[in-house]
Amino acid sequence: MSPSELNTDVPHSARIYDHLLGGKDNFEADRDAAAFITADWPHLAISMRANRNYMARQARFIAAELGIRQFLDIGAGLPTAPNLHEVVQEVAPESRVMYVDNDPIVLVHARALLTSAPGGHTAYLDADLHDPAAILASTEFRQTFDLSQPVALSLIAILQFVVDDDRAHHIIDTLMAPLPPGSVLAMSTVTADSAPDEVNKGVAAYVARGINEKARNLAECQDLFRGLDLIDPGVVLVNHWRPDATARAVPDEHVHMYGGVALKR
Repeated sequence: MSPSELNTDVPHSARIYDHLLGGKDNFEADRDAAAFITADWPHLAISMRANRNYMARQARFIAAELGIRQFLDIGAGLPTAPNLHEVVQEVAPESRVMYVDNDPIVLVHARALLTSAPGGHTAYLDADLHDPAAILASTEFRQTFDLSQPVALSLIAILQFVVDDDRAHHIIDTLMAPLPPGSVLAMSTVTADSAPDEVNKGVAAYVARGINEKARNLAECQDLFRGLDLIDPGVVLVNHWRPDATARAVPDEHVHMYGGVALKR
């Protein structure tokens, strides 16, 4: 795969995320953008780590407490331990996971997402969240999931890049429609509620670097779960969602993501 296909001179949200979490799968444009953004959004990396911790907690809850064994993770990003399949297959080795992303460098490293536990299954699909019908129509989707059994749809730190609310609802509704009762939507997305000045400046910095982003308030985030039954504690800052000691140690003003898990009846 050539550098031009990777667009190494254009910053990408997944690679900015990778850099801020201490990863090495990023380029000068991503590092420059990260420095530009964090000048206005200094606690972004702390918020990202809190979100990563939330991903692991909610995935473990869904596998251990709800008994779900099938996971569709869209916007998977670059492999960063623990990956979702590592969390859920620790609970239930037979769990099946399909990752979806459309960044070429994520595709290059997708093999790191495919190290399934014996008896389980992982798959990777190069596809775009903005075309949910194509995800559902893919061979990988059909081969991974048994739609007579519940599926957990994971949209972690991705919907902030879908700035139109109607479009975001369309994506969620399309993806949830074929999933059977008992399926869940697990989500997190950016909010400015906990630190308005910092986050709004940071979002503007993302936009200035060519990456559209939106910070949603609590009501807007709750509305993304419409038609579904939110599981306690509802939509909260991610460090408050069934927290562990690590989550409790993070100040609210440094956490700029709401998260929640909701059940399809």
